[in-house]
Amino acid sequence: IPRAWGCIPDYLGEYLLMDLSCVNITNYFLNAVIILAFTISPGNEFHRLTVCCVKKYFYMFVLNLLPINAQYITCRMQNCTEATRSKPFPGYIDPDSLIVQDDYVFVQLTSGGRPHYYVSYRRSVFAQMKLPKYSLPKDMHVISTDENQVFAAVQEWNQNDTYNLYISDTRGVYFTLALENIKSSRGLEGNVMIDLYEVAGIKGMFLANKKIDSQVKTFITYNKGRDWRLLQAPDTDLRGNPVHCLLPYCSLHLHLKVSENPYTSGNIASRDTAPSIIVASGNIGTELSDNDISMFVSSDAGNTWRQIFEEEHSVLYLDQGGVLVAMKHTSLPIRHLWLSFDEGRSWSKYSFTSTPLFVDGVLGEPGEETLIMTVFGHFSHRSEWQLVKVDYKSIFDRRCAEEDYRPWQLHSQGEACIMGAKRIYRKRKSEKKCMQGKYAGAMASEPCVCTEADFDCDYGYERHTNGQCLPAFWYNPSSLSKDCSFGQSYLNSTGYRKVVSNNCTDGVREQYTAKPQQCPGKAPHGLRIITSDGKLTAEQGHNVTLMVQLEEGDVQRMIIQVDFGDGIAVSYANLSSTEDGIKHVYQNVGIFRVTVQVENSLGLDSAVLYLHVTCPLEHVHLSLPFVTTKNKEVNATAVLWPSQVGTLTYIWWFGNNTEPLVTLEGSITFTFSVEGMNTITVQVSAGNTILQDTKTIAVYERFQSLRLSFSPNLDEYNPDIPEWRRDVSRVIKRALVEATSISSKHILVAVLPGLPTSAELFVLPCQEATGENKRPAEDLDQISEILIHKLNQNLVQFELKPGVRVLVHAAHLSAVPLVDLTPSHSGSAMLMLLSVVFVGLAVFVIYKFKRKIPGINVYAQMQNEKDQEMVSPVSQRESMPNIPQSELMSPEQLVDEKLDTRPIGK
Repeated sequence: IPRAWGCIPDYLGEYLLMDLSCVNITNYFLNAVIILAFTISPGNEFHRLTVCCVKKYFYMFVLNLLPINAQYITCRMQNCTEATRSKPFPGYIDPDSLIVQDDYVFVQLTSGGRPHYYVSYRRSVFAQMKLPKYSLPKDMHVISTDENQVFAAVQEWNQNDTYNLYISDTRGVYFTLALENIKSSRGLEGNVMIDLYEVAGIKGMFLANKKIDSQVKTFITYNKGRDWRLLQAPDTDLRGNPVHCLLPYCSLHLHLKVSENPYTSGNIASRDTAPSIIVASGNIGTELSDNDISMFVSSDAGNTWRQIFEEEHSVLYLDQGGVLVAMKHTSLPIRHLWLSFDEGRSWSKYSFTSTPLFVDGVLGEPGEETLIMTVFGHFSHRSEWQLVKVDYKSIFDRRCAEEDYRPWQLHSQGEACIMGAKRIYRKRKSEKKCMQGKYAGAMASEPCVCTEADFDCDYGYERHTNGQCLPAFWYNPSSLSKDCSFGQSYLNSTGYRKVVSNNCTDGVREQYTAKPQQCPGKAPHGLRIITSDGKLTAEQGHNVTLMVQLEEGDVQRMIIQVDFGDGIAVSYANLSSTEDGIKHVYQNVGIFRVTVQVENSLGLDSAVLYLHVTCPLEHVHLSLPFVTTKNKEVNATAVLWPSQVGTLTYIWWFGNNTEPLVTLEGSITFTFSVEGMNTITVQVSAGNTILQDTKTIAVYERFQSLRLSFSPNLDEYNPDIPEWRRDVSRVIKRALVEATSISSKHILVAVLPGLPTSAELFVLPCQEATGENKRPAEDLDQISEILIHKLNQNLVQFELKPGVRVLVHAAHLSAVPLVDLTPSHSGSAMLMLLSVVFVGLAVFVIYKFKRKIPGINVYAQMQNEKDQEMVSPVSQRESMPNIPQSELMSPEQLVDEKLDTRPIGK
């Protein structure tokens, strides 16, 4: 069973994205568990494989628990710390983009709205995959990584239902176009399916369905996409009638979808042990069609084709392709199948069951020489599965001898040199009915002399109508020497590269092969400086890694100078010293001008980067009055913690407005022209962080206010934090409503910061629920008189905790509340009656001590005290920084939020 799972000893190496510490912890844990579990067990092969498979699936389980955001990080085991870790490429790896296939590892990253693809060949350093400059891929699928080369299907910016086929060099880095506009479709589970098929047994041979205008046609290549041609249709049909189909107007077209069900065959099939035989469904005509589908077979590797059935069939290879078994595709029950012993030239009908069977699938037993197949299905929709074993061994009376075979040479329309070699295979003679032995591959292989057909265009070059490979308009051939120093040499491309795995020798090989050339001395050009993660922000006190990039120049004979803009500069003797990046820590916040200059004996170049260094923003508090007067200017200020965080943007939202006000300042002035409750929200953007706070302000044409004080025992339980003040405000308001029977809509209470504990009581002219108009000023005076009366009689009290009762008093000896005396407000009737008695005291208070009257320039006083509350530490009852949390409050909870924002009084 472990062998069937395909377990490998070093499974961990396939998963490069796991954080190193996680890998170590997981590995140690597994080893400990496995050692305990198998201590008393013999160390045989079964136990080793079992342990390996346990680790394999545990790693897969751990990978599923990892966060979506993953980075590839490298460091040395001896000194793996945060400071020594490096990131070969910036940004996070896209989820589900890791592909491990043969010698290659692929990952995808998205930045700026565009995907970027990286590859690692034989677990070497990741390199960005280089497609033609303006391909601008939207999607990529790795089709094949056979024979040290990558076939990739790329959907470019201007494609919707087609993909372009690209082929790479050995490392999988530089890609050139092999075929455009290959048809694609969606599978049952939404996966993308590309109409490209790699023929088994013959390297370099592919079939593809290409969309030309609105038609889809099938093409074949024998040299890995270097040349493509249409398929020649059969000369006759199944009944022997001639088929009139002239290239290129008419040809054979094949369906190239491989079955997603392992128990049923797809539209096309081939086997490594039968390299010349291809069976597929398709049609003859001007384009590929889903109508009039027939079955076709080729026994000479796609050069000629024969029609074998007029309906679709599943075809199974037995005895290394010496026997072909065909079973009809139908939803009806069947009891017959067809056998061919001569590569599909003739077919015999056999019964495999006495009762017709609804066939669900066919299984061939493992092994090259198998002659046993199992058909499974059901007799009716209500019956259980039935298994029918079919053994063909009795058909043969002997094994094949040498004289039963004949040689067959692989060719393409008569051309015997395929992928730079002539290959001769052996085939069983069609008239011989014997069982084949173990497949031995090609009988002989002889290299061919290299011709131009063995070479494809190199990266950056395109094949023109005259057959020559010339530089594309976007490509600068001299860029190959950019990483080259004077006195050294580099391989200068001729515009051609030999097709990978092509075995040709001599001929034009020397002429087309890249040649060593002395590096020219060049002045620096195309200098860039970027951060390793591609961002223009960095955190104060943390490492930021800067990468210096140069398009061309003598990299070994130049001086690099970097000025970080904070009074610190460094120099390097050559560009190779900066390959791992330049690390620097900024101790202050701000915008820093980072300048890099590269100079050699032939010239210099410079580049500038403006780096925003920020400190993480932790809290935002919106400070503004609890109540304001209609059409009167109000100031709102966003108070930050910490106060210095770098470059900020403020977004202000008023009420239900859909358009915000954006400023660079943390304070704005505004007026309200409509009475009622109004909300204000501020969002502060600092780097990648956005925080917000929302406050509600009451706006009325007239209102009255009164300062409240409390019995001294309240101070003993006052921790002077916002949450406590909000809760106590609700309790005070409830006590006032219970003592006076005044509607809660007319009362607003705000407990103020600081000790001794005090509060502000606002009397508001709110509209009644019955729809009556707001109370006039006289009614506000009446409400104020009721409140004062109850307060002076010590009738307003509340229980803070069991045994602790707190009395609420009016803070002033006056029997009347302080009122807003601005011109737009009516005076207090009670104040007018007692003005003769207290006129002297009022004059003394207003002019001698300059006491602010609520409603007259009160906000400047509030703002100063609020700023002090936000940024100044306090003592025990001041034991922590007073940093209010941002919350969204409803109008009914207005009192809870206002307690943090408007200290009124001395």
